[in-house]
Order: sequence, then structure tokens, then C-alpha cells
Amino acid sequence: MKSMVKKTLIGMGVSAALMAAATAQADIKIAMAGPVSGPVAQYGDMQFIGAEMAIEQINKAGGVNGEKLVGIKYDDACDPKQAVAVANKIVNDGIKFVVGHLCSSSTQPASDIYEDEGVVMITAASTNPDITLQGYKMIFRTIGLDSLQGPVAGRYIAEKAKPKRIAVIHDKQQYGEGIATAVKKTVEDAGLKVVMFEGVTAGDKDFSALVAKLKRNDVDFVYYGGYHPELGLILRQSKELGLNAKFMGPEGVGNKDISAIAGEASEGLLVTLPPSFELDPKNQKLVKAFEMKNQDPSGPFVMPAYAAVQVMADSMKASGSTDAEEVAEHMRKTSFTTPIGDVKFDEKGDLTSFNFVVYNWHADGTKSAAK
Repeated sequence: MKSMVKKTLIGMGVSAALMAAATAQADIKIAMAGPVSGPVAQYGDMQFIGAEMAIEQINKAGGVNGEKLVGIKYDDACDPKQAVAVANKIVNDGIKFVVGHLCSSSTQPASDIYEDEGVVMITAASTNPDITLQGYKMIFRTIGLDSLQGPVAGRYIAEKAKPKRIAVIHDKQQYGEGIATAVKKTVEDAGLKVVMFEGVTAGDKDFSALVAKLKRNDVDFVYYGGYHPELGLILRQSKELGLNAKFMGPEGVGNKDISAIAGEASEGLLVTLPPSFELDPKNQKLVKAFEMKNQDPSGPFVMPAYAAVQVMADSMKASGSTDAEEVAEHMRKTSFTTPIGDVKFDEKGDLTSFNFVVYNWHADGTKSAAK
């Protein structure tokens, strides 16, 4: 009798273990790839909180076809080599859906791996056009392109700022140089003179030689393509060395930390950013959900990351499948209502519509619409 009970208990234990294993396998894993560490980890945080909020809310609403979403965070430090290692690990971990990467220079090589391995990737932050020019079927983005953002900045410079002598500086990386090149072309097409077009090295701390050259060239407007750590130092050192010029940059500099680095020198900086999705009346319930967690929903990549998860989940529900290729096919032929508006992809995986807005940045880390 004791033997039979023991066997029954063992059998029940094995069954419970198998059920638990089946439940674990039923979870739909979504990799969230971006910088957890490194100088632009703040942008990674924006992407992560947006994706995590979407996962939480979708699960609360019943999940996807009876299954739960599980987000798994991977740190690529916005380094291309580390991004390749992360992409390979995601593939080896058997994950078929990725939100990320963040930096264009990381997203580009990672996308090659995902396409080859049949993994759906949606970047909510990488804006370089080259990423989606390769005819890939598994690669998408929920943010606009530098080929759109650059002209928005360039037209503002030509039509509103109207400087006499422009310098266009970049950080020699795919994102920074790409958008700087787009701005240069736009202002030159408008008849303005770019007297300097050159790169600095990401990670440098001393920009006194650059500032001196800007002064020698009598530059009155500087466009910077890159991220906030370098521009913050350039702004501060320009003020200290007496350069009287207006500065402008892309969404890569639109971070409160630029005010922490540059202080008063960040006042009046012009920045192109996605629209303030957190101010949309349709998003107020979602905004409150972020605020209940003491999270800031205003970062430029928060809502696009939320939208990336939502688009994946909606496609899984509609197709009744978690097969990556079937999900990708559904994404390409459907329109989605999301916190960033109606999302529809073109044949390259880019949004058919996305707007960038010019803002004035303030020393207290806030922004206001530029006029």
C-alpha cells in the first residue's frame, strides 16, 4: 500500500513538473536588446520601460491567445560587436521576437543575424535608413528615419534660424554621421554655406580644439549629429571659451542628462524629437500607468517601444500563430492603432508616416515647441 501511494505521489510529482515545463514553454518570449550599460544607457531605459509596460498591460488583458508574454533584457552597450554577440545569444536562446536594438550601429549588424535566423526585430530607436534598405522581411521599426529627421532640422535652420556660417559636426558613427549628412545636404540645397563638416571621436572629453576652430571660422550655428554625452561637453566648453553660436541636434541629444552635463549652456539648444506622445489625450490612461511606477513616459523611445510590442502581440493574435514568419507577414499587411498613432509599414519595414518636431531645450531638462 505504501509503495502504491509512493508511486502515485511520484507520478503526481512528475505530472506537475511536466505541466510546469509545458507552461514555461507556452510563454512567448520577447527579447529587449539595447544599452543597459554604457554612456547612452538612459536611452536604453526608455526603450525597456516602454516594452515592459506593453508586456504587462497585454498580460493583464489576457495575454496572447491564452499565453503570457515574457520580456528578457539583453545588454549590447550600444557597441556593434557586443550587439552581434547579443543577437547570437538571442537566437541560441530560441527567442523569435526582438524589440531593439537602439543605436543604429548596433542594429545594423544584429539585423543581419535576425534575418538569417528568422527572428522578427522591431527597433523603436534606430533611425539610420540603411538598416531597412537591404530588402529584409523580418526587420521593422516604429520610429522615423534620418532621411526625414535631417530635412526637418535642415529646413528649420534655413527658414527659421537663418544663420550666416554653419558648422555640421558628427561623432563618426553610423547614426551621427548619417543624420549630419542629411542636414548638410538640406541646408546647402537651400543656399546656405556649411563652412565646416567634420567628425569628433565618441568618448572624447576635451573639445577645446574644435571650439577654437569654430571660432576661427566665425561659425554662428552648429548642428551636431550624435549623442548627448559629447554634445553636452561641447556646449559647456563653447560657453566657457566664448563661442557665441546656436546649437542643434537630433533625438540622440534630447535627454535630461545633457542639462546635467552642460548646465546653463544647454538653454536654447534646438532638438528634433518625435512628437510628445505623452500629451496625446488618448494616451492619458497609459501615462498614468507609467507615473504609478514613477517612470517618465516622455522619453522619445518609450511609446515607440510600447508600440513595437503591441504590433507583435496584435499580429500574433490576429494570425493565431507565434511563428515569426507568419507574424512578420501579418505586420506588413495590417494597420495598427497604437500610442504613437496608426502604424502601417511599407515594403521595407519602415513606417509609412512619422513626424519629427523641433523643440527648444531648457537648462532644467524640459522642452518647449520651437517657433
